[in-house]
Amino acid sequence: MTTAGGDARAFLVERFQEFLALEDGASALTIDAYGSDLTRLVQWCVGRGISDPAVITSADLREFVYALKDLSRSPATIRRSVSAIHTWFAFLLAEGVVRADPSERLETPKRWRTLPDVLSVDEVSRLLGAVSIDEPLVFRDRAMLELAYGAGLRVSEWIGIEVKDLLLEDHVIRVFGKGSKERLVPIGRTAIGAVGLYLRELRPRLEKGEGKGKLFLNARGRSLSRMGAWQILRKYVALSGIEKHVSPHTLRHSFATHLLEGGADLRAVQEMLGHADISTTQIYTHVDREYLRSVHKQFHPRG
Repeated sequence: MTTAGGDARAFLVERFQEFLALEDGASALTIDAYGSDLTRLVQWCVGRGISDPAVITSADLREFVYALKDLSRSPATIRRSVSAIHTWFAFLLAEGVVRADPSERLETPKRWRTLPDVLSVDEVSRLLGAVSIDEPLVFRDRAMLELAYGAGLRVSEWIGIEVKDLLLEDHVIRVFGKGSKERLVPIGRTAIGAVGLYLRELRPRLEKGEGKGKLFLNARGRSLSRMGAWQILRKYVALSGIEKHVSPHTLRHSFATHLLEGGADLRAVQEMLGHADISTTQIYTHVDREYLRSVHKQFHPRG
């Protein structure tokens, strides 16, 4: 068995390994590997003044996993470490050593790699600039894309907005998200201008009594469908020459990432996105962090 001296005993690593062997029926290889993984975590914690597993937080564990990445550990090794941490905390919880499991939402590199593409600020500008004045529904299309990106909306939210939900003088819109939960989302001058132009110049001509109060209408005067919104977005992605896979959710991810890159408070972004749990919003800190790492690697002389 792998041990880590006094530090390991304080963190019950040896007892955990005995549990794996006697009660969980784990193989010797697994017991050894998990012991090594936890020894590394214990040493990392002790180096930061953490001497009791009961005070380890979710943030500590995320920082530890990022430290493994910084050491160029393979994704497979990090996945195993995360698995060891999950199993260890389940053991500590059952033993009454900890009252809560901070590893509950700890993610693996595989989960990070499945994050969708995020558009750069320049790519967003190219996308919005692809809506040409020659397009017959230019005012609607520009207003829709400006609002989707400018407010970080889900596709169901942007096609569900009603005219009465626009509070343009207050620079906010009323949005009904998951579970019909209402929130007010601020929008900037560019989006307000685009929506105002659409309301004045095009929507009255599209409205034929079948719009049901919805803001965005199709060419037949009915409320725009989810598929219709997808097709409009795809059209302008192609025209802009962007080669990434772009979905309506990509605009939402880009909205959140650009806010965090600009220094926005995580809880403010949570409120704007309509996330019930801030841990959902924290996924964007991974995107932001990976962006910063890529910039450092590209531009720092010793990156």
